[in-house]
Amino acid sequence: MNTTSTERIILFDGICNLCNHAIQTVIRHDPEEKFSFASLQGSTGQTLLKHYQLDESQLNSFVLIKNGKAYTKSTAALQVAGELKGIIRLLKIFIIVPPFIRNGIYMLIAKNRYRWFGKRDECMVPSPSLKKRFLP
Repeated sequence: MNTTSTERIILFDGICNLCNHAIQTVIRHDPEEKFSFASLQGSTGQTLLKHYQLDESQLNSFVLIKNGKAYTKSTAALQVAGELKGIIRLLKIFIIVPPFIRNGIYMLIAKNRYRWFGKRDECMVPSPSLKKRFLP
């Protein structure tokens, strides 16, 4: 699968309430519509995971595909935050924290996300105006 050098695709757990809230936050702070989205469970998500040699069965990671490279976990989230508008972009400063610390916190939240935030029975259905930004 080829992605262009300017394309930014966020892969997320489509049934996770926390993940869906994060995607809604990205949409609100991305007026230039830089990001497209695909659920990890969907065909595009699964194809991209395979293409970038990431474990297709691990649905507890937030993945950013940017400039032909896959970023995962906290690095992906901080890369995205740095490209958004508003105060949220200041979160990028946490990139200075060593990855083993950032990802340790990330994995603690990821492992408990369904218990703490709940989950849906099915993936989010985008509104007609947002549909073009969501990949199958």
